[in-house]
Amino acid sequence: MNIAETILAQGDAAAGAVLYGDSVISFGNLRTKVRQLSGGLLARGHVKGGRIGLWAENSPFFVISYLGIIRAGFVAVPFQTEISEQSFNKIVGSAGIKLMLVTKRFLRRLQPLAAKAGVTLLSESDFQDMYDDPAVRMPGINPSVDLAALMFTSGSTGEPKGVMVTHRNIECNSRDIISYMGLTPADRAMVVLPLHYCFGASLLHTHLMVGGSVVLNNDFMYPETVVQEMLQKECTGLAGVPSTYQILLRKSRFRELKFPKLRWFQQAGGKLPNPHIAEILKAFPDVRYYLMYGQTEATARLSYLPPERLADKLGSIGKGLPSTRLAVLRPDGMPVTPGSGDTGEIVATGGNITSGYWNDPMETAKYFKNGSLHTGDIARIDADGFIFIVERERELIKSGGNRVSAKEVEDVIAELPDVVEVAVVGVPHDLLGEAIKAFVVLTKGAEITTEAVQAHCRKCLPAYKAPEEVLLIKNMPHNESGKVLKNKLREMAGIGNFNVRESEPITPHPNPLPQGERE
Repeated sequence: MNIAETILAQGDAAAGAVLYGDSVISFGNLRTKVRQLSGGLLARGHVKGGRIGLWAENSPFFVISYLGIIRAGFVAVPFQTEISEQSFNKIVGSAGIKLMLVTKRFLRRLQPLAAKAGVTLLSESDFQDMYDDPAVRMPGINPSVDLAALMFTSGSTGEPKGVMVTHRNIECNSRDIISYMGLTPADRAMVVLPLHYCFGASLLHTHLMVGGSVVLNNDFMYPETVVQEMLQKECTGLAGVPSTYQILLRKSRFRELKFPKLRWFQQAGGKLPNPHIAEILKAFPDVRYYLMYGQTEATARLSYLPPERLADKLGSIGKGLPSTRLAVLRPDGMPVTPGSGDTGEIVATGGNITSGYWNDPMETAKYFKNGSLHTGDIARIDADGFIFIVERERELIKSGGNRVSAKEVEDVIAELPDVVEVAVVGVPHDLLGEAIKAFVVLTKGAEITTEAVQAHCRKCLPAYKAPEEVLLIKNMPHNESGKVLKNKLREMAGIGNFNVRESEPITPHPNPLPQGERE
């Protein structure tokens, strides 16, 4: 089983597969272009299993290149489009990349980097010379062993780590997601998440696999245009990380509009504050909201909370996917007792669990043990078997001998109506060990003060959980996937006064740093 062929097998030849701007790529056209690219790459003499880089924005070029590389038996290595030269060189060297497919948009920028690294670049114009060649045979694939992609993420160490994703990993995770969401050929997803990110890639995998379609959009810095395109192209679903929904709620008419075809939301990549979830549910009572949890190391998804359980299990990540077993284990390796309130680490097994990190045995040994993924996330299980993440171990703030959940404080601050985004971090403190600092982005013209935010926290939280300082900032730093860069906030905390009175238009994916992270 070659996962690229599986992904492209179901769509009707005349049906739209990829919508981009004013263009529509049909399944028939997409299959032809992928076949041509696969044959062209094989005709160049590349060997099965070779790693081929991919540098592109969300576009038909990305889709064709990604699937063409995989179909030919090679390993696709999608790059974040805003990384440093140092990270570029590390990934190229680690993966042994000699060839990279790149869009015209980035060709001039990449040429000097590629020349120094000894990498050959192929752009769209080069694709014109690639045609079907019946003499070129596709290599056989062992789906459980052969890699389809290396998904590089810098993780908690800040160093690029390539997660080794097999054909079987993608198939297993995609079929699970298709099953619990009930996806059909009628589904059309608005894709604002980058396709080089595992969440974005899963939207591509799942929708094309059922014969559905994706709308690719790179303009989320203008959220109102995204909302309008969802209406125009009759999208049935929207997927995003917390910042995606926070921006839409505060910086567009998202809540005010009616989307006749919309039937689901997907949200993962971190915890969206409960008040914001409540706003979405109130504005869209007939749209199913799928709260999900995952990691790149698990291909994409590990669990989901059924929409009908949001009312009584809000805050839970739900239960494992049909093919995924989740356990919450104490330090001695024994499972915690459901309903006891005891906490442990989430450990996952299943066909979606990847085999580890490329050329990194030490990090692999740390997180992958006996076929299981040790997520590093601390959780409890209620009496009904639903899992609640208490905190990621590295995000617990240890202040004055107390362990404080950053997410708990963030949820309280998010209750204030003028808050667009909030992130809470711990920073070094001589007496407390760590002091709690909150970074808050407000709507334009908001009159709320830092004192008012602190007063609200003191009213709703024990004194030791209230932030020592609240900093009002114009824009929250995010990586390309839209996740908040808390390391950047910790750096900002020691630089000076970030309190501002005006708020500027927010770019949720401004690519400020060359960083990814475990989801």
